[in-house]
Amino acid sequence: MKKILVMLFCIPFFIGCAKLDLNPLSEGSTENWFSDEVELTLALNDLYREYVWSQETNLETERMTDNWTQRQAVNAYAAGTVSSDFATSAAIWQNTYKGIARANKVLNNMYRAEGNVSAIKMEQLAAEAHFFRAAFYSRLIFHYGDVPYYTNDLTIEEAFQLHRTDKATILKEIYKDFDLAINSLPISYGSNDVKRITKGAAYAFKARIALYMQDYVVARDAAKACMDLKAYTLHADFGNYFLSSTKNSTETIFAVPRSAQLGSTWATTNFFPRTAGGSAVAQPSWELLCSFTCTDGLPIDRSPLYDPHRPFANRDPRCAQTIVEFGTEFLGFVYDPNPYVTTVLNVSTGKQVANKDNRAVDQFGSYNGLTLKKGVDLDWSNDLQSDFDIIIMRYADVLMMYAEAKMELNEIDDDALKAINTVRARAYRTSVDAVSTYPAITTKDQTALRTIVRNERRMEFAWENRRYDDIIRWKIAGKSLTKPIYGMLDVADLKKKVVDRGLWFFPGTPSIDADGLPDFTAMYNAGLIKLLVKRAFDPDKQYLWPIPSAEIRNNPGLGQNHGY
Repeated sequence: MKKILVMLFCIPFFIGCAKLDLNPLSEGSTENWFSDEVELTLALNDLYREYVWSQETNLETERMTDNWTQRQAVNAYAAGTVSSDFATSAAIWQNTYKGIARANKVLNNMYRAEGNVSAIKMEQLAAEAHFFRAAFYSRLIFHYGDVPYYTNDLTIEEAFQLHRTDKATILKEIYKDFDLAINSLPISYGSNDVKRITKGAAYAFKARIALYMQDYVVARDAAKACMDLKAYTLHADFGNYFLSSTKNSTETIFAVPRSAQLGSTWATTNFFPRTAGGSAVAQPSWELLCSFTCTDGLPIDRSPLYDPHRPFANRDPRCAQTIVEFGTEFLGFVYDPNPYVTTVLNVSTGKQVANKDNRAVDQFGSYNGLTLKKGVDLDWSNDLQSDFDIIIMRYADVLMMYAEAKMELNEIDDDALKAINTVRARAYRTSVDAVSTYPAITTKDQTALRTIVRNERRMEFAWENRRYDDIIRWKIAGKSLTKPIYGMLDVADLKKKVVDRGLWFFPGTPSIDADGLPDFTAMYNAGLIKLLVKRAFDPDKQYLWPIPSAEIRNNPGLGQNHGY
C-alpha cells in the first residue's frame, strides 16, 4: 500500500553538508500523503483490517460468556480473575485507539486532496472516516465507560496529558459522526465486489450503541431508518448463511472479508470434533443448548414437546443448525458422544472408524458431548483453516434491535412483533405471514416480550460475539456468569448412572428462569452430571473493563475503573 516514486539517490558524504530532508520520497508518509483519492482510500482501507475488529474476529468475547464451554478451563473474565493487566482489555484499547488516530488523521488531512478529488467523493471518504471513529468510540464507552476523547492529531506530550471524558458527552459526538456518515454514504456501491461502509451500516451501528446505552428512541429510529432503506433482506437459509461459501449475502450489512487465496484465514482445529480431525477444545455450552425453545415456542421446562433423552427433537430449527444433533452425519462422520458408541460411520468410505468423540475412546472428546455446527463445513477440516467472512452487522440484528427498542419503550405494536417474527419465521424456512407454520409471537405484554426478545437474540446470534454485549447491558452477567459449568460424568459413572438407566442424554430437565438461564442444580445434586469448572464473575467491578495498567503508568490522570 505504498506509492513508489522515482527518486534520485545521491551520497551526501561526497558533496559535503546539506540540509537533510527526512520526508521519504520513496513511500507515503504523514507529510506527503492524503493528496488524492487513491491515497485517501488506501488510508481508510487500514480501518477495515482485522486488527481493529479483533474482538469480532476470533470469538474473543464469546469465550467470556455462558454460551461457551472449554473442557475444565474457564476464561479469565468469567473466572473473575481479570485485573488491570487483563490482556484482552489492553489489546482492544490499543487497537481501538489506533483506529481512532487513523480516522482522525484522514479527517484532519483531507484538505490536501482538495482540487484533486471531486466534492462528492471527498464527502463520501470523509463519511467513512466519521463512521469508523464513531464505531470505535462506541466500543470504548461500552467496555470502559468514560474514556479519553479527541479528534485532533495528538503529539506524544498531548497524549500523556489526556483525561477521561464523560461517556454521555462522547455519545453525543458519536451520534454526530454517524449522522455525518449517514448523510454522505451511498446505500450501495453498485457492485457485490465492493465491501465498503454504507448508509445502512451507519444507521445500524448508530442503533446498536444507542440500544447499548439505553437510548431507546434513537435506537428505534436508527433501526427503522435502516429497515426503510429496503437494501437488506434475511438470507433464506439460516444455517447456510454462515458458511465460508456464502459471500455477499443481502443480509450482511458490514463484514470483514477473509480469503484463503489472499492468505487471510482462521484456524479452526479447536472447534470441531476429533473424529473429523479437530481437537474439540471448545464447545457450545449446555446453557446454550437449553435456551432453544421447542417448536411450540415454549421453553423446555414448560413445553410438553420436550424430551430430555432426545434433546434435539421438536426444537427451534436453529438448535440443530448451531449444535450438531447426535446420530447425524457431520464433516463426513456420524457424530455420537454416547459412551457405548465406540465406532462410527465414515460416510465417504462406508466403513466404521474409531469414535474419537466418545470419551471412552478418546479422553479429550467433548466434555459436555456437544460440538459446534454453526458456520462449520468441510473446509474447516480439510486443512484446519477457514475463510468465512467476519460478520459484524447483519440485518437480523437490525430487526431485533428495532423490536427490543420498541418493547423497552412499551410501544409494542404490530410492527414490533413483525420485526421479531420475521427473524423467527426465517429459522423455520417460512414466511412471516404464514403464522400457522411457526410459533409466531403475539404477546404485547412488556415483561413477557422482554423475556422472549432476549432469548430470541441468544438463539439467533449464538457464537457471533453478541452474547457478551447482551448479558452486560442487560445486567444479568452477575447471575449468568456465576453459575457453574457442567458436563458429562466420567465414562464409568456415565454408563452406570445415566445410560444404563435410560437417562441419556440429559438425565432431567432444568428449570428456566425469566432471564432464560437454566438451573442444573437438581441433576448435579443427584450425581448425574459433573461440575467441570466454577465461574466467579465479580458484578461489583466487571461490568466495565479495566483501563490498561500501562496506560495509567504513562498517564496517571486517567484513573482506574472501580475495583481494579
